[in-house]
Amino acid sequence: MFQFDEGSARVDSDLELAVIVRQIGQRRNSEQDDLEEICLLVESAGAKVVGSVISRRKTPHCATFLGRGKVEELRQFVIATDASVVVVDYGITPIQERNLQQSVSCRVIDRTRLILDIFARRASTREGKLQVELAQLKHLSTRLVRGWTHLERQKGGIGLRGPGETQLEVDRRLIGGRIKRLEKNLDKIEVQRELRRKSRKKVPILTVALVGYTNAGKSTLFNRLCNANVLSEDMLFSTLDTTMRRLELPGVGAVILSDTVGFIRDLPHGLITAFHATLEEVSSASLLLHVIDSSSENSLERIQNVESVLCEIGADEVPRVQVYNKIDLIDAESGLRREMNGELSRIWLSARTGDGIEQLLEVIVSFFQDDHLFRSICLPPQAGRLRSVIYSKFEVVSERFTDSGETVMELSISPNDIGWLNSCREFDENYWCAEKASAVDWTGHRLQCFAGVSLIFVQYYSYNWFEIWRARPQISRVESEKQSDFFAA
Repeated sequence: MFQFDEGSARVDSDLELAVIVRQIGQRRNSEQDDLEEICLLVESAGAKVVGSVISRRKTPHCATFLGRGKVEELRQFVIATDASVVVVDYGITPIQERNLQQSVSCRVIDRTRLILDIFARRASTREGKLQVELAQLKHLSTRLVRGWTHLERQKGGIGLRGPGETQLEVDRRLIGGRIKRLEKNLDKIEVQRELRRKSRKKVPILTVALVGYTNAGKSTLFNRLCNANVLSEDMLFSTLDTTMRRLELPGVGAVILSDTVGFIRDLPHGLITAFHATLEEVSSASLLLHVIDSSSENSLERIQNVESVLCEIGADEVPRVQVYNKIDLIDAESGLRREMNGELSRIWLSARTGDGIEQLLEVIVSFFQDDHLFRSICLPPQAGRLRSVIYSKFEVVSERFTDSGETVMELSISPNDIGWLNSCREFDENYWCAEKASAVDWTGHRLQCFAGVSLIFVQYYSYNWFEIWRARPQISRVESEKQSDFFAA
């Protein structure tokens, strides 16, 4: 069957008209949601959807993906709508793409090529452009099969002998050389990114990454938290290049908040490989905020898709908090949801209206403060620069000065920050006040106090029993006199 939209057919001549082809097998629970998603993908690529052809088939046809009747129906539909491109909502083989294109006399692209085209439109940095081009060339290299069949003539005669597969081999060699150069350039960029990542690890700055399904509102939440102006529109893959901003949290200090590329169902594996260096920022984050579109009816399946990609890039062990966004679309209340054991399971908010943002900040602060320790340091008078660094990097709970000019500071600090402070050139490990010793001393004082009190009680009761024992003969004499008087009576 096919669906036709008459209003969509009368559009601007600059836009391409696209027909969507979907094949539904046994999974029908998210049929409408998947159709809306592919329509958004086509619109994000700069085309206009004029209709869709839906086929119900358990397995695709090996030659044309669709059956013979559906292929003819698609051809008639393309002629009626004057469409210029057919978008198949699946990854099809090069042979299926070529045969279907010849049957409908129209350009045919699959889901992978459509997503690659969107990524090529969104890429703005040099690294993003190289990654997208690498994924496009790897996808194109499989589409060169029998692409130059008109050069395969091996007939005799003057001017009739063709070069055979020479042109095909030349294209393969050119694409292979370009892929090697792109991989070499990306390796250099990855080294630079790794150096920047190591330099950030030297400075105790925590990182929080926003992850989730595309168009879940990550960029809107990013702008709300950091007061940034990152592009946030109701479209798929509005954010492609990773954006980082500094976020000040009370009691924690400065953290780095990063807005990453969104995930999607059936994300091409080539894109994950090409964007591996960019996605490593997610795996190296201290906390992940999994942003979920609460208004979507297929949110559970989208959560599973995001979790599978996180496992593929090695971020499955990173702590995460589920953030259900867009509660203003479903008239829900903001708040926290906890499990039976008291652990936080999810938080509901609206990034557009700001409802629930304060609670999200409290959750982030409490997460980073759970492992903080209270340590004291004693700085000499000449360590003024180190004192300034400590004030800029850590939370100073209290500070006092001794008569000799030394500065005693009590810090709320994490174990990682303690290691960083010990590695500083200007810091000496002798600056640490003997907190463990003081804790042991405090425990000893408590034991001494307890022992002293116990000794007092022991001495008191021992003295009373001693007096009773000393008075024993007198008590025995009195008791014997009483017994004698009793028997005499």
